[in-house]
Amino acid sequence: MSHLAAVDVADLDIYPLSEEERVDSHRFIPWEHRRWLSSDMALNGTPECRAYHFDLICHSLNHTPPGTLPSDLDILARLLRVDGKHFAQLCRLDFGPLHNWRPCRCGDKLRLYHPTVLRVLTEAMARREDHRARSEAAVVAKRQLRLRQALAGYHSDLAKNDAAVLWVDQWLIEQGCGYRAASWIEKAIQAWTNHMLDLDGARAGPGRGSVRRMS
Repeated sequence: MSHLAAVDVADLDIYPLSEEERVDSHRFIPWEHRRWLSSDMALNGTPECRAYHFDLICHSLNHTPPGTLPSDLDILARLLRVDGKHFAQLCRLDFGPLHNWRPCRCGDKLRLYHPTVLRVLTEAMARREDHRARSEAAVVAKRQLRLRQALAGYHSDLAKNDAAVLWVDQWLIEQGCGYRAASWIEKAIQAWTNHMLDLDGARAGPGRGSVRRMS
């Protein structure tokens, strides 16, 4: 983006990341250094413009939504600790500090975004979510393994029943059980037994005998 000019807000891109998105957990964002070194900005921009351009990318990661910048040149100049008039002159260059930064809509606000920054940021967030999902799945797997081992001490066949283990695990969660002591395991086994009796009674239908629930 070499020059800032008046634009029709209705025609602007809608920025896909919301204000609720955060990159606080990212101490760094993977940067495609080879792509940067061969980019038009790196090849044609002055050392000063390249430095400001890269600093603005770093600043954008801490803004809301992440990956965006204010559209006000004076604010950007203050972020960079540079004279406002000098910064505005640099932005008039074909390869100024705002090269390829584009206006966008963030809710009712007008901000700037860079397509490459958005792509890198989106990919980083996707990797973070994948890691979080894998971590959560590992926690669940370990919890259910411990539960299966505990159930085996009471009833080996029950511990081998995947449906029973999943049901008991969910039941304990719904009861707000934090520490799964023996008393909670016994209550859960009783709840599973009653659950199965209820299912047997439902399959048998009304008037076809009663089932004896555990009390």
